[in-house]
Amino acid sequence: MTAPDPHRTVEAVWRIESARLVAALARLVRDVGRAEELAQDALVAAVEQWPESGVPDNPGAWLMAVAKRRAIDEFRRGERLERKVAELGRDLEARQEEAEAKLDAALDDDIGDDLLRLVFIACHQVLSTEARVALTLRLLGGLTTAEIARAFLVPEATVAQRIVRAKRTLSRKQIPFEVPQGEEFAARLPSVLEVIYLVFNEGYAATTGENWVRPALCEDALRLGRVLAGLLPAEPEVHGLLALMELQASRLRARAGPTREPVLLLDQNRARWDQLLIHRGRAALERAETLTRGVLGPYALQAAIASCHARARRAEETDWVRIAALYDELAERAPSPVVELNRAVAVAMAFGPAAGLELVDALRTEPALGGYHLLPSVRGDLLAKLGRTHEAQQEFERAASLTRNERERTLLLRRAAACANSASDPGPS
Repeated sequence: MTAPDPHRTVEAVWRIESARLVAALARLVRDVGRAEELAQDALVAAVEQWPESGVPDNPGAWLMAVAKRRAIDEFRRGERLERKVAELGRDLEARQEEAEAKLDAALDDDIGDDLLRLVFIACHQVLSTEARVALTLRLLGGLTTAEIARAFLVPEATVAQRIVRAKRTLSRKQIPFEVPQGEEFAARLPSVLEVIYLVFNEGYAATTGENWVRPALCEDALRLGRVLAGLLPAEPEVHGLLALMELQASRLRARAGPTREPVLLLDQNRARWDQLLIHRGRAALERAETLTRGVLGPYALQAAIASCHARARRAEETDWVRIAALYDELAERAPSPVVELNRAVAVAMAFGPAAGLELVDALRTEPALGGYHLLPSVRGDLLAKLGRTHEAQQEFERAASLTRNERERTLLLRRAAACANSASDPGPS
């Protein structure tokens, strides 16, 4: 049997253990930036030592031990020694063994609480949305700066700067390393869910670049969602978000064709949908429904819509009337122009393209959708179904000019060309 590659093992262990490691250290040193530096020091030690000494039996524990010893050394040297001694209740210098034992216990206890604290720190509203996403993927997803930059198609230096500034902001603002309580918890949880779903959506429908989907980002978001659901088992919208991501992720294999071209929902080979993810999504949705007694929040409502699609073995079996009703409820619970656009699509499928087009036309003056490529894309689709192919062609061309995703642009231009050919074809005489 081939011995494991130490460098690959280091990377794998870091992905699994980094969040736990940083969370435990951050609780101790009360500084996310310093906690990550200590964790990175342990990672460097592993890179240096494991190729010669071999991979330890418990590599995660090895990293934790190295990081803890670095933290102890820093306390002993640092000017905060007296305060830390008072907190720990003993003299670290005089009783080092006792100090290490107590520090071990402090770091090993309440790992779930530590991770939850880290989630709320990384997604804190004092940070910009871009900074929250980058810091969450770095601290909780275990991604490198280069991986985050590749995922979002931005320069690595830009991501590095966002992360550095985010950590400085958290330190400067003296954000407490704790899970908020009461009204503050309710106010900050949506930010956490938003960050995770932003990561998922960028993987599910990439905004820029040559790829229509980026499954690795979806997997990162799913992992974060599953961790959060385990940490907050009584929060219905956490389960609602997880259900939504599981159900949407079930379609990933069918969303792109052999040459990575986009495959729209109604054209997908549903035999390629992942039944395990559908099962997991339905289970999470049932959990959300149980916790809310049927009064679903926005994420759970979207999951219910996704579940309707999952139940249909063929596109023509989709219960569009039910989906339109769910969008009506979502529009009341979480009104937004994008929700209204999606509702228009569902109404068109349930009651005909003319009914949907009426709703879409009412959104054409909505400022928030001014540069949103899916508005002319949806309008073009409905116009084509109504036989107004010249107008449809113009809408598809406009949508193509607005999207930044090359695969999507190609699809839209192809649809525009099809409309042009249809308009020029006089048909049978």
